[in-house]
Order: sequence, then C-alpha cells, then structure tokens
Amino acid sequence: MDINSLLQPFQRFGVHLGLSRIVKLLANLGNPHHQVPVIHVAGTNGKGSVCAYLSSVLTEAGYRIGRYTSPHLVDWTERICCNEQPISSEELSELLQQVQAAISPDDEYPTQFEVITAAAWLYFAQQQVDVAVVEVGLGGRLDATNVCAHPLVTIITSISREHWQQLGPTIADITREKAGILKPGCTAVVGPLPPDAQKVVRSRVQELQCPIITPQPARQISSGWAEYKTIENSTLIKYPLPLQGQIQLTNSALALAALEILQKQGWQISEVAIVNGMAKTKWPGRMQWTNWRNQKLLIDGAHNPAAAQALRNYVDALNPQSITWIMGMLSTKEHADIFKALLRPNERLYLVPVPDHSSADPVELAKLASDICPELNVCSSYPDLLSALESAFTSTDNLVILCGSLYLVGYFLGTT
Repeated sequence: MDINSLLQPFQRFGVHLGLSRIVKLLANLGNPHHQVPVIHVAGTNGKGSVCAYLSSVLTEAGYRIGRYTSPHLVDWTERICCNEQPISSEELSELLQQVQAAISPDDEYPTQFEVITAAAWLYFAQQQVDVAVVEVGLGGRLDATNVCAHPLVTIITSISREHWQQLGPTIADITREKAGILKPGCTAVVGPLPPDAQKVVRSRVQELQCPIITPQPARQISSGWAEYKTIENSTLIKYPLPLQGQIQLTNSALALAALEILQKQGWQISEVAIVNGMAKTKWPGRMQWTNWRNQKLLIDGAHNPAAAQALRNYVDALNPQSITWIMGMLSTKEHADIFKALLRPNERLYLVPVPDHSSADPVELAKLASDICPELNVCSSYPDLLSALESAFTSTDNLVILCGSLYLVGYFLGTT
C-alpha cells in the first residue's frame, strides 16, 4: 500500500503535543523503544546535522545505527534510516500497517507524527540497532520521541524563538519544553544558548543531577577542515567538514562531544572512524550547492530567523557580486524577522508559494519585504517556483539562492 495513503487519515489530527497516545500505541506494539539505546537530540537549529554527523561516524565505527529525523525533503522513507540507508517503501508501508493495526478503537487517535514515530521505534527494534540517533520533532517535553527514560546522551543544539504558538511566547518557555528531554543522571551536551535559555537549562540540570558539557565550537584550520579540542584531555582532532557554513563548527563540536561521552561509556570509536565518518556526512537541503539547468544554485531551508542569519553569514563570506533570492514561506513563520536577517539593498527577491502546504501569500510577502528593505533592486511575486527560477538566472555573476522553507526545498529536489 502507498505510504501517503496510509498516513493521510492521520493528518487531520494536526499537531497535538502529549505523550499519552504514543505511550499507549507503543505498549500495544510491545514497547519496541525499550529495546533500543538512544541518543536524543533537541534544539531550534542544528538538530539534523548533529544527527547526521553522529550516525555517519557511528556507522563508520562498525555499529548498526538507526537514525530518525524530520521533516523529510522528498520522501517519507528519508526519516527512518539504518546505517545511513533510508528504509525501503515496502518495509515502511508494512510497518505503518502494523502500527495501524495496533491502534485500539477505544483509544484517542494518534497524530501522523506519532504514527511514523511508532513505526521508527518498531523498525529499530526489529533491525536490532546498537543505538538510534533520534531527533525531536517539535519542542521536547511532550514530543512523541520523548519516551526514552535513559538515553545514552541528550543534546540541545540551540534555542531561538520558533514554534512559539505551541511552545510558549518567550525563550524561557521554549527552553522549558526543549529541556524536557533531559533525564535524571543522563549526560547532556548543550550548545551556545541565549542567557534566558541558559538559566532554564542550568536549573533543570541541577534538579535532575545531569552532568552537563558545553563544548567550545571547533576551529576552522583550512577550507573544509576543522579542529576539535577534546573535553577529556584537550587532545586536538583534525577532521573534514563537508557541511557548509560557520554554524557547522558548533554543530560538529556538539556531535564530537557526544561521541566522547560514548567513548567513556565503552563504545569503540577510533579517531579514524571519526575522520572518515565526518568526511562522509551528508545532510541535503541545508546550505547545499546544486545545479538547475546547468547553472549553480544554493538551496537552504532558512525557515526561522536564526537559520536565516546563519545562511546570510555564509553568503556574506562568499562575497558575491549580486544576489537573487527565491523564497517561499509557510504562513506560520516569522516572515519579517527572516527578511531582516537575509535582505540587503540592491538584491533581487522573487517570492513563490510553497506547494501543498499552508503557504504565506507571495503578494503579501512582497509588500512586507518592500517595507523592510525598500532598496531592493527587484521585489516581485510569482505563481510558481519554475517561473521564478526562469527569471532568476539573468546573468553569470548572479548568485541565486532558494530558501525560506524546507518544504519548498524538498519540492524543488523532488521535481527537478
């Protein structure tokens, strides 16, 4: 059976945070999550790339590794991987049918995210993975992934204001939700946080008696190479950094700190495995160079202000002669703050809808962008992505960037 038609009926339950439904569902499936050691990763940005580094290095070290991330770019199967390979469509549809069969008619119906999360736990248990690297879907405390009582290590990558509609209006509110993945006595690796967030995490860590590690970002030593100073004995590890942007110096350091904790727990992870695993890391759709009709194109989600700022920093370091932005955003995002982070005078901006999602109106976005950056060279809306792409490639010295939504990036990757 087709994966979309299996998941479609659950879409109407929307985002509905809470653990009661997933706990019941997993119990009906025999509690597969109890059989799987877990590394649990939360944060506003950087979660996906940290998961990608960890799963790549641990696979390279010879372990059997599950990885669960969201959202997918092109296909549902991307969310559930074993040793870097996405689950097959046949296996996923079989698992979804098993999950569906385990929903008791008397129980409250699970959400779509809960159903796919249950399928991931089931798959990892069946595959007998040595460890699953699991990314939080939204928030942490009430997220469907937060059913593991004793993770090997928990990671909070970064915190900024996103999903405030579900998590609360302030940074402190959002942090309380994300810090909900911390567990008594389990070591936490924490990235650089704003002061309000730091305060919340520190008090939670004290309460739960969690050892906490806040590694320094790695140092860039040459193009595509970085150096990490180990926490244990200040040894320097030099490694390739294939993912783009300054932010990866922080993200890769968080992954390497988590690997150090695993080494202390007895996991065999050699420096060779670290170097080769880092070199092989792939995380599509994030500051990724690709081609469209033989022309270079930079694609990135940049779907919240912090991610937009990271993209802008990367673009500024390239020092391009001229920039054309092609952007589409979901209606729920912080449009003004994203524009403020990205747009500069004399740049061109082409706005498009995000297909098949609750898209912000490109005409409204164009008005907002013109107010925020009146000195834009061009600011116009297009009915679809294709027409915007055709208009964007006007000269050879022009850097064209597609961003604003991972769903838009996924649509581009799936249709070109």
